[in-house]
Amino acid sequence: MDESEHARIALDRLIADRGENYADLSRLIGRNPAYIQQFIKRGTPRKLDEEDRHVLARYFGVPEQMLGGATPPVAAPVRVRGIPAVVAVPRLALGASAGQGSLDEDEQAAGVMAFDARWLRHLGVRPQRVSIIRVDGESMAPTLNDGDDIMVDHDDDAGRLRDGVYVLRLDGVLMVKRVAMGPRRGWFSVVSDNPHYPDWADIDPALVDIVGRVVWSGRRLH
Repeated sequence: MDESEHARIALDRLIADRGENYADLSRLIGRNPAYIQQFIKRGTPRKLDEEDRHVLARYFGVPEQMLGGATPPVAAPVRVRGIPAVVAVPRLALGASAGQGSLDEDEQAAGVMAFDARWLRHLGVRPQRVSIIRVDGESMAPTLNDGDDIMVDHDDDAGRLRDGVYVLRLDGVLMVKRVAMGPRRGWFSVVSDNPHYPDWADIDPALVDIVGRVVWSGRRLH
């Protein structure tokens, strides 16, 4: 399955999950009413126009990569004699709420953080599939505090979901929470480590978009 087919499947799923329709989304991007249906069902056009993709990604609150956009470039390991190779990981210009929930900003790289390539391999992640984002709020304290940087493994998504801390979207809101698998197959709870914040029990997985698993965190000491 190539990237264009992945994009068609992802868009069709988003439309079904949100109760949208092809014609209205076609009009949203200024196209004829059959445009989105033809893209999904016939593969025509083969890939979305860059501006169309940007509008749809913003509308659904998902990364453009999900709809066929290019993966943010990751620098090749830099080797200096006597110094281990390092990899530049993009730091995205958004925050994952660990409070009441906040809508994300543009998912564009706001800089990079350098990590030892061997250490990333030890974590079991691919450098081109991780990013750094900021935690907003205190609902995950003391595990994660407001302003912490977290590394998110985008390979570790809904297909590998298990107990752990994840970045996810629920009702269009980007947040970082603990996922606890329940007895019902595929269903899970979204838990705040801080007892002063709410939890959500027995969530239908169709209502949640799993962005990735948190594999590392860093914070400034005061």
